[in-house]
Amino acid sequence: MEIEGRIINVLPKQEGTSARTGNHWASQEYVIETHDQYPKKCCFRIFGEDRINAMNIQAGEELRVSFDIDAREYQGRWFNSVNAWKVDRIDPAAAQAAQPGMQPIPPTAFGAPQSAAPFGEQPAAQASDNTPADDLPF
Repeated sequence: MEIEGRIINVLPKQEGTSARTGNHWASQEYVIETHDQYPKKCCFRIFGEDRINAMNIQAGEELRVSFDIDAREYQGRWFNSVNAWKVDRIDPAAAQAAQPGMQPIPPTAFGAPQSAAPFGEQPAAQASDNTPADDLPF
């Protein structure tokens, strides 16, 4: 999966030593905000000191982040993890040109045939000699 946007927050790095292997580990989380009409935020994690240093993500950068989502259960509750595996920097001018704002709505939705009459207009009733003055069915 991918998301594009601007980094709005760089959270503190978390470090520790694995109880099972005794190896040092590091993890850092970042918050990215999309440029949609209704912007969305996503917090993702990069695991590994070498990957954190190689990606060198700073607040305010425009990025395209490739990530995987995983869930785990802890004490009867489920928690999601968004783990980034690739980060590409985006030219801010190109990102704004690619998303010029609101797109016009197409005239038909889901391939429905286009009607000549607008929504508010009703088709003309067929007049006949034995039709009462009002068109109520009772």
